[in-house]
Amino acid sequence: MPFAALTPPLSVATAVAPLSVLLLVAAYLIGSLSGSLLLGKLRGVDIRQHGSGNAGGTNAFRTQGLRFALGVVAIDIGKGVLATWLALRFAPVAANWSVTAHGYLAAFAAALGHVWPIWHGFRGGKGAATLVGGLAVLWPFALPVLVAIWAVVLLASGYVGLATVIAALSLPLLAWITDAGMPRLWFSLAAAALIVFTHRGNLARLRAGTESRFARARLLQRWRRS
Repeated sequence: MPFAALTPPLSVATAVAPLSVLLLVAAYLIGSLSGSLLLGKLRGVDIRQHGSGNAGGTNAFRTQGLRFALGVVAIDIGKGVLATWLALRFAPVAANWSVTAHGYLAAFAAALGHVWPIWHGFRGGKGAATLVGGLAVLWPFALPVLVAIWAVVLLASGYVGLATVIAALSLPLLAWITDAGMPRLWFSLAAAALIVFTHRGNLARLRAGTESRFARARLLQRWRRS
């Protein structure tokens, strides 16, 4: 009997599984391209040596100014968009995961790349902007809600980290209220957990009363005093 007859044929799902892995690895590598560190090389500065030491948009703004920070945020959001779009575009339709699940997994993988970038010694940012890029592709209607929550907390407190954490924690609640599917719900939970983890230093400083704040952003406080 021929050997081929003794070997069970590979299922379609098994045959295309490597493509799913490849898409997630690509998403991680794209996410590892840090906007602040790439732009910083053009300016001859590593913002991880300045301010809070974080390679994200907030530290970029505090240490390098608005124009630099806007470029950083644009790159960090853009890579989330790109990684997610590629996963949706090339996801194997016969795989065990749905096309939508590929998109959410790729968005999260890109955020992991942003936090622990292989190209930059595994020292990156906190992942919020890259997750926003993924949401812009997968769940754009959630963004106005999250931005509104973020803005209200920022204007009330002046704490960017706190505003980001509360906005992230509202994402699973929004998914539950809107009766989201399992890929969206699991992504929301994972994204919220990641943001809380990457902002653990901010939360510790808040408890200690040493967290930096944008005093000029506290418009509600200024309005009460006027």
